[in-house]
Amino acid sequence: MAALRAAKQALRREIKRRLSALSDGEKLRQSLVVSHKLFRHPKYVSCKRIAVFLSMDDEVHTEEIIKDVFKAGKSCFIPRYESNSNHMDMLKLSSLQDMETLPVTSWNIQQPADDDNSREEALAAGGLDLILMPGLGFDRSGKRLGRGKGFYDTYLERCMKHSKRKPYTIALAFREQLCQEIPVDDNDVLIDEVLYEDDE
Repeated sequence: MAALRAAKQALRREIKRRLSALSDGEKLRQSLVVSHKLFRHPKYVSCKRIAVFLSMDDEVHTEEIIKDVFKAGKSCFIPRYESNSNHMDMLKLSSLQDMETLPVTSWNIQQPADDDNSREEALAAGGLDLILMPGLGFDRSGKRLGRGKGFYDTYLERCMKHSKRKPYTIALAFREQLCQEIPVDDNDVLIDEVLYEDDE
């Protein structure tokens, strides 16, 4: 267990180093390529209820995706992380203007305030069809390296208990986040697909 933790930590450092070498322009360019791949994806086209992460600087930018979600008339849900645990809810976002007014956490992530009880939680009303997954690293077999808190693994377990089916999961990645193999344990949930700029 300690060896696995050490391997994950070493890989996190390596991927952060790779990402820090990317220019803002290159991140934006790859983000747009990945976004347009998503827009053509059958699971995205057919989904009605989608969870989208609000991206940090070292993640694929999701702003264009959120704009498209609203344009297509889909229901958009965003994460609210609890900083003192690994609990996360997916709460409904009503519009782009709604997103612009969200408070910023100490992690520099926009999310609904802790005392904001007005929003629909995805699992309380109809579940989710598709979850877009953030992360630090991914491999082509669906293994994911998160930031070590376990928010998404825990949430996917809740989805399974709630509706007996896991929403389809798509990770959005820069090429620099792809690894030969991610070390995982039994608590790490595999994702269905990783979208990145390839040589197609």
